[in-house]
Amino acid sequence: MTQSLSLAKTFTKSELGDAIRLARVRQGLSWAKIAESIGKDPVWTVAALLGQHPLSAGDAATVVSLLGLDDGAVAVLQMMPYRGSDGTIAKDPTIYRFHEALAVYGPAIKELIHEEFGDGIMSAINFQLSVQRRPHPEGDRVVVTFDGKFLDYAWKHSAPHAQEAAK
Repeated sequence: MTQSLSLAKTFTKSELGDAIRLARVRQGLSWAKIAESIGKDPVWTVAALLGQHPLSAGDAATVVSLLGLDDGAVAVLQMMPYRGSDGTIAKDPTIYRFHEALAVYGPAIKELIHEEFGDGIMSAINFQLSVQRRPHPEGDRVVVTFDGKFLDYAWKHSAPHAQEAAK
């Protein structure tokens, strides 16, 4: 039985994300099943449904129908997001561990990227992320892989004054 979650008021993407989390549990659906329904990667799908990416009209309609949400959610899911956080450090322990790990290992990661690739950054736009479980005798391990295109800093040096002087 599909339970409908009404959007009597206009939801923000963040509020709709909370409604989606509730509807997913009510419907007994996994994030992977929702991602499969729209043919997208599970990590990308979860981020999108929590407000970090826009969905196409078709994908939004599929998700809304699957979760039993009010049709008004289709438009909200298509809205361009304000990506990232509000600038505060997350208090949720799972999210905070990433902040903590990057605070400790971020400078080392930066140095190793620069040593291997040169002066540049890892793209968070041309990017994939995966989360996997790896069995371990001391307790299962969480394996998170960031897979981003390397973007080199292309310093363009134009010398308009030098060109003028050569004339």
